[in-house]
Amino acid sequence: MSTELRPQPRPGVMDIAAYVPGKSHAPAGVARVHKLSSNENPLGPSPRAVEAAKAVADKLALYPDGPATRLREAIAAVHGLNPANIMAFNGSDEAIALIARTYVGEGDEGIYCEHGFLAYPIYIRAVGATPVIAREKDERADVDAILAAVTDRTRIVFLANPNNPTGTYLQFGEVRRLHAGLPKNVLLVIDAAYAEFVRRNDYEAGVELVAGADNVVMTRTFSKVYGLGGARIGWIYAPSHIVDALERVRDPFNVNAMAIEAGIAAMLDREHVERSVAHNEEWLRWTAAELEKLGLRVTPSVGNFILIHFPEDGRHSAAAADEWLAARGYLLRRVAGYGFPNALRMTIGTEEANRGVVSTLSEFLKA
Repeated sequence: MSTELRPQPRPGVMDIAAYVPGKSHAPAGVARVHKLSSNENPLGPSPRAVEAAKAVADKLALYPDGPATRLREAIAAVHGLNPANIMAFNGSDEAIALIARTYVGEGDEGIYCEHGFLAYPIYIRAVGATPVIAREKDERADVDAILAAVTDRTRIVFLANPNNPTGTYLQFGEVRRLHAGLPKNVLLVIDAAYAEFVRRNDYEAGVELVAGADNVVMTRTFSKVYGLGGARIGWIYAPSHIVDALERVRDPFNVNAMAIEAGIAAMLDREHVERSVAHNEEWLRWTAAELEKLGLRVTPSVGNFILIHFPEDGRHSAAAADEWLAARGYLLRRVAGYGFPNALRMTIGTEEANRGVVSTLSEFLKA
């Protein structure tokens, strides 16, 4: 049948490269698997969150609260924010996509950083706009490069801070300088998915900037430190005029009932958050140091993952290491699509997983 006789997607849609997530399955025959490919919490979610989700099971015939009021109130209480400036979403990905659909259109441009989240250009292209890449410096966002990329067609700038997959971050003075240099009609979206892991005096997630500006949105997620990736919960903090616009086009009942209850319990269980952060701090430091002892370069990270660079000798490439690790049950993330063809991103896992990766890579480099 001729393709002319069937519905056709909008021009440009088929030019978009679909997002490919981290691996979830090891080769056949591998008995024990350590999934270190998606930056998940190795401690899992709060037990309170699990129980809260279970408690909803016999009420699934009922629609959830559309605006997720109690979840927004819990977030506001913990972070000292006005719940009216918070929106909840089916993961922060939905929030970012909706922001793009609301503020970017045909003929516009959206800026993201060279090694930034691969979903940004997808969302920009999906609305008929042009993604513009701002080069980084030393695997870190470069404010001057971002500002130099701004044109009269720029409508949005996406900044992941900390960034994935590098784990680097911009000091908040630099973020403020970026904001000050942007035209007032350009929206700055600060994607702070990994904010809870950062323990640096010169870092801020974006709350203060949002509170004093009309063109800044901060996005957050429950998928990382809260261990609720499977529940799909994200949220934003934004000026009231942006909340008003997004509410008009938000999907009805976009956060399900189990996610709402699990999210509330997870947000309020601060002890579990602190345990998760403490575990990450200990093993992030240990794993990076041990890999460097093997002669591998590791990009300094403040997230719950590290970017490991492999030798250029061909024999011990990232691709070869990935196969070696997977065959032994360790699933890391290839990041060629992010501009790192010879590197792997590793989630900081359990003690067993972290020690296992170091030991396995030691064997690999000797082979």
